[in-house]
Amino acid sequence: MKKLSIALALLVAGCVVYQPVPTYRLPPPPAQPDPSAYAPPPAAYPPPAPPSEPAEIAYEPAPPQPVVSVYVEPPIEQPPPVACPWAPPPMLVEEPPPTPLYGAVWIGGFWVWHGMWVWDHGRWAEPPRPTYRWVPPYYEHRNRVVIFITGHWASIGVEFVPPPRDRYFEVERPLPGVVAGPPPIGPDGVFVPPPPGSRPGIIVPAPIGTAPAVVISAPPVVNVGMRITNNANSNNTTTINNVTNVTNVTNVTNITHVTIVAPASATASGQAVNATVPAQAHLAAALPAVVRVAAPPPAAQQAIPAFVRGRAPVALPPPQIVHVSPRGELRPAAAPIAPRAAPVQSQGAAEPREAPERRDVGREAHAMPPAAAPQSAPAPAAQSLPVPRPPSPAPSEAAVEHRAETRTPQGAPPPLNQNPPAAAAKAAPSANKPADTQKAQAPAAQGKGKPEAVAQSADKRKAAEKEHDKAKEKEKEKEKERVEH
Repeated sequence: MKKLSIALALLVAGCVVYQPVPTYRLPPPPAQPDPSAYAPPPAAYPPPAPPSEPAEIAYEPAPPQPVVSVYVEPPIEQPPPVACPWAPPPMLVEEPPPTPLYGAVWIGGFWVWHGMWVWDHGRWAEPPRPTYRWVPPYYEHRNRVVIFITGHWASIGVEFVPPPRDRYFEVERPLPGVVAGPPPIGPDGVFVPPPPGSRPGIIVPAPIGTAPAVVISAPPVVNVGMRITNNANSNNTTTINNVTNVTNVTNVTNITHVTIVAPASATASGQAVNATVPAQAHLAAALPAVVRVAAPPPAAQQAIPAFVRGRAPVALPPPQIVHVSPRGELRPAAAPIAPRAAPVQSQGAAEPREAPERRDVGREAHAMPPAAAPQSAPAPAAQSLPVPRPPSPAPSEAAVEHRAETRTPQGAPPPLNQNPPAAAAKAAPSANKPADTQKAQAPAAQGKGKPEAVAQSADKRKAAEKEHDKAKEKEKEKEKERVEH
C-alpha cells in the first residue's frame, strides 16, 4: 500500500499542463476602388484669395514743443566745447532767400545751447574778413552727453580741431524751469540732429563738418539706423621709395554731396532710404521737406552772443508755437527781393545797367547770362535811349560846309522847305520822267540830307558813350568800396 501511494504521488508530480500557442492573422488588405466608379476632381478650382497687403503706416509726428528762435552772433574763432545734458530736437525747416550779394554765406539754421536748445535762425552774412570761411556746428555723442561746438568763422588755413577723447567736460546745468529732454539715442561719435518730425532723442551719425541742414529733405526716423556718408572726389598721389620703404599719400578732397542711408526699420514710413543731397547748407535747406515743421522767425532782430561757460546767461525771448504743415502740402515760394524804382533818365543818358546785387547773384550762379528785358511793354519815345555803337567815321569837309550853309539863325523859325527853289523846280518835271529814271535819281535825292543826320547821330553816340564810361567808373568805385569794407 505504501508503494502504491508513492507511485501515485510520483505520477501526479510528473504531469505538466501545456497551453496552446496563440495564432495571429494579418488583417485583410484594403479594398481597391473600382476604376470604373472613380470620379476625377473638378477641372477648375476657385482662385485663392489674394494675400492682404499691409496697410500703409500713417505716421503722425508728435506736436513739437514751443521753440525759442534767436539770431546768434558767431565767434570769429573756434570756441571751447560745451557738454549738454540732452540731445538737440529734430531739425526745423527754413527756406533760404536768394543771396543778396557776392561772397555771402548761409549761416545759422541749427540748434545751439543757451541753457537749453534754442534755434539759431538762418540768414546770409558776409565773412568778417575776405580770407575767412564758415565752419558748421559740431555735435558729438559721448557717454550719454552731447559735446557741442557752435558754428563759427575760421581762417582758411586754420583746421577744425575736435575735442580730445580723454578730456572730461563738466555737464552744463539747464536754465531754471526748463524741462530736460531725452538723452542721445544712437552710437557714440559725431552726429547731426534728425530730420523734421522725427522721434526726439534720435541722432544721425555723420562725418565732421556736415551741415545739419542736409537732413531737411529726409523722411522722419523713429528708430536708430539712419547715417550720412560723404561723396568725396579724391585725387590720390602715392610716392614709394624702395630704399626707406616710405609711402606718402596726398588726398585732395572736394565734398559737394552727401548720401543719406536708412533701413526700413528706422524710418516712420517703413521704407528704406538711399538718397544723395547737396552738402552746402543753403542748397540742402531749399529741398522740399517730407514733414514741414517751419522755424518761427526771431522775435528780436538783435543778435545775442554765443554761449560761453561761466558767463552770465543771456535774456532769451519767450518761446513761440511751431506749426506743422500736413504731408503733401506745397511749400510757398521764397519771397523775392523787393525791386527798386529805377531813376528817370534824360535823353542821351547812359544805358541803364543791372543793380550790383543782382549781378553778384548771377556771378555766383556760374556767371549765367542776364535775362533779356521784356519787350511786351516798350518804353515811351521820350525816354528811349540810343544803344551805344562803335564810333562812326568823322564827316567830310563837304558835309561840314553843307551843314553850315543850311543852319538857320538863332531864334528864327525853321523854314518849311529845306530844299532850295532850284531843287523844287527840278523836282516838278521829274514826275513825267520814266520810272527807271526816277529810281536812279532817288538815291541821289536822299543822299543830300544824310550828312546832317549822320553828324547829329554821331554827336549823340559820343555823348552816350561818355555817360556810359562814367557809369562804369562809378560802379567800379562802388565795388571797390564794398570789397574794402
